[in-house]
Amino acid sequence: MAKNKMTSKQFAQSKTRRRQWITFLRMCRYGVNNFSRNAWLTVAATAVMTITLLIVFATLAARSTLISSVEVIRQNVDMSIYIKTDTPKKDVEAIQSELEKLKSVEEVTYVSPQTARENFAKENGTNPDTLNALNEATNKFPGTYKVQLVDINDTSELRKFVETNKLVKENLDSSRPPSFAGERKNAIEGIAQGVVFAERAGLIATVVFVVISSLIVFNTIRMAIFNRRDEIEMMKLIGADKSFIRGPFIVEAVVYGFIAAIVATGLGVLGMIALKGRLIGGIELQPTIDFVLTYLGFVLLGMILLGALIGVISSLLATRRYLKI
Repeated sequence: MAKNKMTSKQFAQSKTRRRQWITFLRMCRYGVNNFSRNAWLTVAATAVMTITLLIVFATLAARSTLISSVEVIRQNVDMSIYIKTDTPKKDVEAIQSELEKLKSVEEVTYVSPQTARENFAKENGTNPDTLNALNEATNKFPGTYKVQLVDINDTSELRKFVETNKLVKENLDSSRPPSFAGERKNAIEGIAQGVVFAERAGLIATVVFVVISSLIVFNTIRMAIFNRRDEIEMMKLIGADKSFIRGPFIVEAVVYGFIAAIVATGLGVLGMIALKGRLIGGIELQPTIDFVLTYLGFVLLGMILLGALIGVISSLLATRRYLKI
């Protein structure tokens, strides 16, 4: 008896699940049909969502490119500290050892006066006048510490070290200020400000277009509801659940996001490939292209989920407001 009772309960649950599945398939079918009913509204909503997702893609790609470019710049930009030509070797080694202990310092390279002279001669080997002037010059090259920082924008620790360290102060070349206090300071700060500005501009553009896209999808769903108001009223009169009425519109919005995500991702990838090699020097786009192509499936999935999320939220707001009336 208990067995038969359990079997009946399982049968009822199976029947309920089957009914729910059929209802879900119907909502999906109605939603896809709605997608093709209002061609112009559909095109407008999909186009704006495509632009939105393309801007999101471009913002993330630009941020990744900036990070890669800044890393290359960081590796190539070093802070120079100049010391007197006749600084004793023990002092040179002691200062380098102290510099390497700083948390903000990644690497320290010392260029001796003799090496600096040889490098200068090699760089100007095709200029006889410069070589003659070098041979006749009485002034000597200073010793130079080339310091690579973890963050090129943060020179506070290095600056404090140069200003307070007794050994450095005794041997510092007074005629040549450190590079972080000279002309290169403005160039380094300009790079940092450019990165921050680009990130903020991309974020603002993304937020603006997400809002615009959501409003257009919202209005598109509202128009679809208005065009089908008699049909929806009839469904409400015969006792249809709000979830069943709302379902097709949510599916329709998800379709907008799905198509827009595929188009935006494709355009984004093609745009990066087209820009490769055409950007100004120092912009490292290749690492971002390699990353996107390697994880293209995950990138596309993320774009689809974002597009679907925008569509679902817009659709829920539109239907919720109508079903309350």
